[in-house]
Amino acid sequence: MTCLPLLFYFSLILPDKSATENMLTYTTHLKKLIMPEYGRNIQRMVDHCLTIEDRAERTRCAATIVRTMETLFPSNSKAEDYRRKLWDHLAIMSDFRLDVDTDFDLIRPESFDETPDPISFGHVSAKYRHYGAYLEKMIERVAAFEEGEERTNLILLLANHMKKLMLAVNKDGVEDEKIFNDLSVLSHGAIRIAPDELKLHEFKVIAAPTTGKKKKKK
Repeated sequence: MTCLPLLFYFSLILPDKSATENMLTYTTHLKKLIMPEYGRNIQRMVDHCLTIEDRAERTRCAATIVRTMETLFPSNSKAEDYRRKLWDHLAIMSDFRLDVDTDFDLIRPESFDETPDPISFGHVSAKYRHYGAYLEKMIERVAAFEEGEERTNLILLLANHMKKLMLAVNKDGVEDEKIFNDLSVLSHGAIRIAPDELKLHEFKVIAAPTTGKKKKKK
């Protein structure tokens, strides 16, 4: 059977039953779809493509199906290697039995058995865990700045952020002097602030909502 234009393929979605019988067929009774996002119509097109004996005709049929798949998700058409991914999806829906001519090798079952290389995140230790290693690195960078308005503003931002982080682990409140001491330690003494020199922002600690049911008064 040759591969006819796209409209013909939609005639393949109906089984050899009457329209009334087809409407009464529940999808739960049908074969589970390999890739549900493309729908049963596309899957039936793929199944039909596998029955075409002529290789050239089968290749044209597969290309028609890929173009149809592309219309289902037009917003993804600009993605990198999008068309290659569609061909791979076609191969998956054919249970890797599709034998056609393409500009690239189609995905094979062995590809799913490959273990990706582990990602090395490295180990970054922090002196104070509630501040985090990255904040400590930022403090070191700011400490190296030359004296001036920019350095002062950055120190104020860092100190206020440190206070907010400290409040997350100490709901009872945090004194500014504690933040200034930690800032001095983390900057190796390069940043020293007296309590009467700077006033940090007063953050409000909002209690977490209670989920328990209120007891009814007797």
